[in-house]
Amino acid sequence: MRVPKLRIMLFPGAFFLAASLLPSGAQAACSQDLVIDDYSRYSTNTNSLGVWTSDDGSCTALRADTANNKITFGSSANCYFYTNFPDPCLKASTEGYNGLSFSVKAPAGGASMLVEIQTTTTCSASAVAKSSYFTVSGLTTNTETVNIPFTQWAGANAASIKSFVFASFSTTGGTWEIGQTSLVCGTASGGSSSVKVTSTTKPSSSSTSEASTSASRTTAAASGSCTDLLIDDWSSQSRLTFLFYNAMLLPSSDDGTMSSIVVADNHVTLTKKDSSYFYSMLGCTSATDKYGGIGMTIKAAAGTTLQVELQTSASCDSGNPTSNILSSAQLGWTFSGAEVYYSIPFSKFSGLDVGHITAIVFSNFNQVVTFGPLAFYCGITGSPYPIPSLSQPAVPTSTVPATSGPNSIVIDAFANPNANALGFWHGGDDPTTYTISAGRITFAMKGNADLSWYTQLSGSCSDFTANDNGYLHIAYTGSSAFSVALQQHNPTCNAQLAPYPQTWDDVEAGRYSNNAKTDIYIPMAHFKIDRKKSIGIAFKGFYSSATTTVSKIEIVETVPAGFSVPSKLDTAPLYFACTRPNSFAFAIDDGDPALAQQVLQAVNAADIKVSFFTVGAPLLDSGNNLTNVYKEMLGRGHQMAYHSYTHPPMEGLPDLAAIDSELTQAVDAVQKTLNVKSKYFRPPFGTEGARIRQRLAAIIPDSKFIGWSVDVEDYLWALSSTPEKQLDAFKRDLARGGNLVVMHYLYPTTVQYLPQFIALAKATGKRLMRVDQCMEDPEAPPL
Repeated sequence: MRVPKLRIMLFPGAFFLAASLLPSGAQAACSQDLVIDDYSRYSTNTNSLGVWTSDDGSCTALRADTANNKITFGSSANCYFYTNFPDPCLKASTEGYNGLSFSVKAPAGGASMLVEIQTTTTCSASAVAKSSYFTVSGLTTNTETVNIPFTQWAGANAASIKSFVFASFSTTGGTWEIGQTSLVCGTASGGSSSVKVTSTTKPSSSSTSEASTSASRTTAAASGSCTDLLIDDWSSQSRLTFLFYNAMLLPSSDDGTMSSIVVADNHVTLTKKDSSYFYSMLGCTSATDKYGGIGMTIKAAAGTTLQVELQTSASCDSGNPTSNILSSAQLGWTFSGAEVYYSIPFSKFSGLDVGHITAIVFSNFNQVVTFGPLAFYCGITGSPYPIPSLSQPAVPTSTVPATSGPNSIVIDAFANPNANALGFWHGGDDPTTYTISAGRITFAMKGNADLSWYTQLSGSCSDFTANDNGYLHIAYTGSSAFSVALQQHNPTCNAQLAPYPQTWDDVEAGRYSNNAKTDIYIPMAHFKIDRKKSIGIAFKGFYSSATTTVSKIEIVETVPAGFSVPSKLDTAPLYFACTRPNSFAFAIDDGDPALAQQVLQAVNAADIKVSFFTVGAPLLDSGNNLTNVYKEMLGRGHQMAYHSYTHPPMEGLPDLAAIDSELTQAVDAVQKTLNVKSKYFRPPFGTEGARIRQRLAAIIPDSKFIGWSVDVEDYLWALSSTPEKQLDAFKRDLARGGNLVVMHYLYPTTVQYLPQFIALAKATGKRLMRVDQCMEDPEAPPL
């Protein structure tokens, strides 16, 4: 099974010294153990090799006892300590070292700790590190020496070591001690281990590729009562197929083996290809005296068959888990096309280690299947896990008096496929999603909220303020599940300059429809833009698969008798450019934590501050270290802002409750992990519409909806044979006057070009700053 995110720990404030600072014994075949750290230099965060070492403040009262060559500290839930090697690596096994040795004293008997080794496939500064893990258990209150051979870290390359990390201390509240830490020379005498050591590497099986979970992730049995444990409620397409998480925020995926995975209405539909499988990691769940099995509803045609595999590992994180496999027939399952509850009783699996269940894998599908919520059930028999419900937010239903404008203007009657009634262009993002025929246009956007259709009001700026008391009338049939926008030109009314348009305001079409669902009337004054610079109308944010047919778009003087005009709902203002004169901002979306240090090095070298827009769910995943990465960024003066919770196209979500859930969970995750509140939000994929902007304004007062006017197009070029086209895209938008960037640190090539992006931006003479600073936010740090 594949792990969607590499579990890399990055080190705030880390720096690396030249390899020439190593003792001479590390440059050739060893003759004695190499002291990594005797903690005599810890006051300067330097180990015995002259390289950075720290706990990043994660432990309690960590101090060095230089007289006794040890550190002491109190362990908290997130305590960790690391020590680095000189850049680009230490070729330990090549130089004759065969393991790690250190002394340790625990605050209580039976304690355990995790030792992580970070290695690379090649010894180069640009190589991406990979983590392997080992648990030391059975520790006592006596000082003991632990020797861990490199061979115990499965998959680690001891010929290219970057660092060691000590973490996941099982006992909190007392004092831990770690003494002198060394690499053991294969020709020198080493100490013996007097404690039990347990491998904690990544699980896999013959039916899957690679999977991963953290050794510290366990589910302890509750006392006195039991509640079913949810594995996945299939509440989010993006959580499952973009972030590759289940509801436990553990890896879940098909590794691309399925033809399709569709999440809808708290169900997932799996359409197979050859050799398809689907897995969900379970941490290391203990079902002992608690859970009797795993259950879910399944809808499948008669004759459907599949295979269920439970993976277990006594060490909780083994590279060779025990696979326990039964077919649907062996489980007694038959299918009829109806949705029925099916259980996977643990008692059916001979010899199953119910105390250490690490994964469930479904495979050998012969037909399409649909699963309902998947959960551990308490006791002997299970029942369907209740589908969680989200409360729809209350939306104002107030109305405003009707007004009357000066005249009527027909904008589009669809007599011409290429031009509207005003003689200006009309068209859309994807010509396959609409048809114009017989004086009508029919939209079949299929719920793709990222697609829009436009009809221009002018070739330049048009002053529509004379029609402020009039109404935009849209005659239609079918679905009204879309947004209507009035677009504003840029300040110079020059389509060759970015951004173009400058901005727009959206309203919900359905909110302004009559009861017969034939006519939409929107007060022109409800579009909160500079209407003296009107440029066009857009239909966008389609969130239903139903079609919409429009026969006329016009401005009319007033509404028919009996039509109730709804009040205007506030929308978060939409920005594509900085408002501060002569300013420029890099707004960087989430990426690969392994590349974050390169990003920081680039911005630090340039002495600039930038803004990071982060997805909430990965912050809560302790396995990817993203929280620590962003804490470092905050500490260096950079801005943190919101980018949703699971990265869906939010205007395309089915209802307001789903939109609210994404926003509120994002806010909560950033607050919980980073202790930050922000007013700034960037939509995933840039998808926007009236609903997301209205809900953002309601949930985060004075919020700002951030787009971009400089796009490096990393999603197009970063992994292509011509990654340099990212530079071309940046230069193109820079030449047009763009000053607000979108980029991701997902790809090495994008990050490698970042210094050049920065140099190009500086060459414009503009001042580089954070987004809140370029928006002239009075709460932003002073320049």
